[in-house]
Amino acid sequence: MDQHDGLSPEESEAEVAAERTREIHLTMDLCLRIGEMLLSSGAGAADVTATMRAVADHFGLRQAEVDVTFTALSMSHQRSIDDVPMLMMRHVQQRDIDYEDLTAVDHLVRDILTDQADLFLARTRMATIVSLGHAFPRWAVTVAWAVMAAAVGVFLGGGVVVSAVAAVAAVLIDRVQILMARRRLPFFYLQVAGGAIATLLAAAVAASPIEVDESLVVTANIILLLAGIGLMGAVQDALTGFYLTSSARLIEAMMATAGIIAGVALGISVADGLMIPLDALVPGQLGNADLPTIVAGAAVSSAAFSVACYAPRRAVLPVGLITGVAALISQTVEVSGFGRAAAAGVAAFFIGLVAYAVAGRVRVPPLVVAVPAIVPFLPGLSIYRGLTWLADGGYLVSQGILALMTAISVAIALASGVILGEYVAQPLKREARKLEGRLAGPRLVGPFRALTRAERRALRKQSGG
Repeated sequence: MDQHDGLSPEESEAEVAAERTREIHLTMDLCLRIGEMLLSSGAGAADVTATMRAVADHFGLRQAEVDVTFTALSMSHQRSIDDVPMLMMRHVQQRDIDYEDLTAVDHLVRDILTDQADLFLARTRMATIVSLGHAFPRWAVTVAWAVMAAAVGVFLGGGVVVSAVAAVAAVLIDRVQILMARRRLPFFYLQVAGGAIATLLAAAVAASPIEVDESLVVTANIILLLAGIGLMGAVQDALTGFYLTSSARLIEAMMATAGIIAGVALGISVADGLMIPLDALVPGQLGNADLPTIVAGAAVSSAAFSVACYAPRRAVLPVGLITGVAALISQTVEVSGFGRAAAAGVAAFFIGLVAYAVAGRVRVPPLVVAVPAIVPFLPGLSIYRGLTWLADGGYLVSQGILALMTAISVAIALASGVILGEYVAQPLKREARKLEGRLAGPRLVGPFRALTRAERRALRKQSGG
C-alpha cells in the first residue's frame, strides 16, 4: 500500500514537502561535515568550497551558497523565492592534519559524484570515517617526528650530534604537547613549551664536553614547531581569492612563531639561572652540507612527515622520491645563480606537476603528496629569524624585515609553483591518456576499452539480439 493512501491531496503534498526539506537538511549537514574534515586537514578554502558545491549540486541543491572562513563553514539554500531560506553552520573544532581521514573523505566524494553512494550511505560512511581510529599507532607518529627531526638536522648540515639531539627533542616536545593539548591549553602555550624544551636541550649539550654549535642545535630542535605550512596555506588562499581566510592563516603562523621565540627566551633564562653558559644564539643558524646529504635529508624528512600526518602507507615512498628529485632541482637552480625564491618556485612547480599524476596512481588526493614534499622547502626558519631580529630591535630590525620578506617571497613561490604545476598537469594527463589509448591496441585478448551504452545497443542490433 502506498504511504500516501488515505491522505488528502493537501496532506500528501505537505508530507512530500516535509520529506524534501528533511533531505535538504541532511544534504547540507553532509556537505558541512565534508568541508570541516577537509579544512581541518589543511585543504585550501577554494578546494573546500568547490568540493562542498559539487556534492550539493549532485544531490539537487543547485543554488546552494557556501561560505568558508578559517574557523567556520556555512551553507544556505532557498528552493524558491517564496520559501524561507535554510542556513546551517559548522565550526572547525580542531586542526590536526590527518591525511588518512582526508583520503577517505576524498574517496567518499568520488563515490558520491559517480553514483556509487547515495545520500544515506554517504552519511553512514562519513560517520564511520570520523569514528574510526588510525592505521598507525600514536607512538609510531612520535617516532616519525623523531626521524623527521634527525633528517632535518642532516639536511641543515648539523652532523650526527645535532641530528641525535633533534630526535630526542622531537620526542619530548611531542609528548609534552600531547599532555598540554589534553588540558585544552591554547596552541601558543604549546609552542612556548616546545621552544623552551629545545633550548634547554641545547644548553644541556653546551654543558657537556661535546663540541657543537648551540645555535645549530636550537635550530634543528625547533624545526618541527616552525609555521611554514601555515604561511604557504595563507598564500594559497590569497592566490585563490579567499583573503579573509588567508589573513587568519597568516596571523596563526605569526602567533605560532612568536610562541617559539618566547619559549627560546624562557629556555635561555632558565639556563642562565642554572649557570649554564650559552653563547649568543644566532636564530636560524645553518651548517654546511653537500648535495647528496641535502637530497637524502630532504627525502627522509618528507617521508617521515607524511607518516606523522597519517598518510596512507602506499604514498610514503613516492613522497620521499619526489622530494629528493625536487631538492636536487632546487639546489641546481640555486647554484646556477638564481635566488632562493626562484629555486623554491621551480622545485614546487615540479612537485605540483608530478604530484597530480602520482596521487592518481596511489589513490590519494594530490594534497597528500604535494604538502609533505614541500615541507623541506618551507620558509619557517626565515619567519623565526625575522621575528627574532624584530623583537631584539636596534640595528637588527632591518635584517628582520629582510628575513620576513624572504619568507613571504619563498612562500609565494612555493604556493604558486604547486598550483601552476597542478594546472599544467591536468591537461597533460588527459592528453597522455589519449596517447596511451592510441598506442595500446590492437590487443590480442580482451576488450580494448569498455563499450558505451549506445555502442552496446548497436552491437546487439547487428547481432540480431
